Amino acid sequence: MKKEEKKEIITEVAETVRKANGIFFTNFSGLTVGQATELRREFFKAGVQYRVVKNTLIREALKELSGYDTVFAKLVGPTGVAFAFDDPVAPAKIIQKFTEKHNKLSLKACVLEHQVYDGSRLKELSQLPSRKETMAAILGAVQSPIAGIAGAVNAVMRDLVSVVGEIEKKKAA
Repeated sequence: MKKEEKKEIITEVAETVRKANGIFFTNFSGLTVGQATELRREFFKAGVQYRVVKNTLIREALKELSGYDTVFAKLVGPTGVAFAFDDPVAPAKIIQKFTEKHNKLSLKACVLEHQVYDGSRLKELSQLPSRKETMAAILGAVQSPIAGIAGAVNAVMRDLVSVVGEIEKKKAA
């Protein structure tokens, strides 16, 4: 690989790291071509970018940024990197499910919102709520008081209609 190509890859990886809110470093040793294709397909469906990059190039890209020094020790052996942009925990869920199914992929380390986690915490990370789940919970919490207010207003209106009806009956009698 020529020096210019290496610089280009380093720049691309550094830029992708800047944009990502979740970065997962995996060991893909032992995956068959079919399994690798399946994994890439799952990442693609979730909007996750996955690529295999030489460890030295990843290291150089991370050196351009700060706060990733603890990841360097994990960059040994074959490394695939999953970059999450919309949902930072989507790769954790995909990796956990894939590992349970095939028992071949492992997580070396991950970075969520600039916080580095060891790969041994995959199961814990995969159980975090997704962005979609979090948004639904927030929306539900916001809508709950509104629904309560609407119910109270409806109850008052029913009582008011009932009282007005009673008054009308008394006037008519």
